[in-house]
Amino acid sequence: MSDSDPTQEFSRDMSYIPDRITKVVDGNPRRPDHGPVDGELWPVQPGRYRLVAAKACPWANRSIIVRRLLGLEDVISLGLPGPIHDVRSWTFDLDPGGVDPVLKIERLQQAYFARFPAYPRGITVPAIVDSTSGKVVTNDFPWITHDFYFEWQEFHRAGAPDLWPDDLRSEMEEVMERVFTEVNNGVYRCGFAGSQEAYDTAYERLWTAMDWLEERLTGQRYLMGDQITEADVRLFTTLARFDPVYHGHFKCNRQKLTELPALWGYARDLFQTPGFGETIDFGEIKRHYYVVHTGLNPTGIVPAGPDPAVWTTPHGREALGGRTIEAWD
Repeated sequence: MSDSDPTQEFSRDMSYIPDRITKVVDGNPRRPDHGPVDGELWPVQPGRYRLVAAKACPWANRSIIVRRLLGLEDVISLGLPGPIHDVRSWTFDLDPGGVDPVLKIERLQQAYFARFPAYPRGITVPAIVDSTSGKVVTNDFPWITHDFYFEWQEFHRAGAPDLWPDDLRSEMEEVMERVFTEVNNGVYRCGFAGSQEAYDTAYERLWTAMDWLEERLTGQRYLMGDQITEADVRLFTTLARFDPVYHGHFKCNRQKLTELPALWGYARDLFQTPGFGETIDFGEIKRHYYVVHTGLNPTGIVPAGPDPAVWTTPHGREALGGRTIEAWD
């Protein structure tokens, strides 16, 4: 989580470790075709890297989903911190003895400090760690999932979805930017507003975007039309947390997700799609937000509802056509 100015709007620190893991050409990691190269390049190497991603965190959740959709489980291992962290770091309290079985560390902070002893920013997930050295490689979450698709294609499962269609890329970038600034980050802008004015502005911006999404998804099955793309992954992780957390805890309470017909049907459609719903743990999600954010919830009481069974009810989105993702072995 990032800090907010106590009198102004929430501002997320988007400064991450800028390293990239890329395809090997002539024995060296190649310069990627897309995006910045402001850090080191690391070679794609099956079995070398460990994705550390807490299910509670929406930014980490997207990396878990993409790894699953692309079938990278056997080439990039997964470490799962628990939902509660302190000011120092995410911890591996779900593992026996509180120690990650591959990295042999108790706190993700140890992997950061192994490479940057005086690392000045927050210890965030997702993070990719070099399991051979125990050092963090990158925590730049937008590029982690991008590179899972473009740089690890040799290791994708047969039939893996095309999450970045060439003919949709330009529009998709615009849609994802608006989803990020107005929805993914918009709920935080509401929750951590430092003044009434900042909250009112954030609330209006969020619901303007939610209305745009409701209209967009009324006539098409997915954000980019008839197929699932990374844009859907990025929106889904916020929608999954909307009613359990953001509606009340972050004061995003004009309507519940369940009261928005297109968005609610869309969210259930994705939840019931292989690779999505099985990555969601509502218990961990609620414990993370309601326990960690002591400034917003000083009692630490975690709400009992809503009932997660509603996510498995029929969504009716098949009537819009489109290509879903079928189950795989």
